[in-house]
Amino acid sequence: MNNTRFATAVHIMTLLTKSPQEWLTSEWMAGSININPVIVRKEIGVLKEAGLIISRQGKEGGSQLAKNADQISISEIYSAIKNTEVLGKKNNNPNPACSVGKEINTHLNTLFEETDRLVFNFLGDKSLKEFADQFS
Repeated sequence: MNNTRFATAVHIMTLLTKSPQEWLTSEWMAGSININPVIVRKEIGVLKEAGLIISRQGKEGGSQLAKNADQISISEIYSAIKNTEVLGKKNNNPNPACSVGKEINTHLNTLFEETDRLVFNFLGDKSLKEFADQFS
């Protein structure tokens, strides 16, 4: 995942954890992250679809966590946001006449799956609350 989506999502979730009774707007969160509110709204949609947050529209609108932060693992956020392999992409057109090229993607798939499982397991041991508690 060579982008900032995961960092943005964790930032959003941490802000919501720190203000559990408030409906935080995408504009307010965007100010903390220092990005465009449209990007925040996009990630809110993904997190909402994953069942991690709830949102409401209107003058009193905003977002909140869908469940307690101690019930949300960082791996759940990772799973919701993940759109590429940790190690990047495979070469789609290796030379099938090459002894390496004809088998590289099979072996890369195994490597990618093992790496992804390690990351997921590592993040699964950490709750959003534990992460958020690091901030004063």
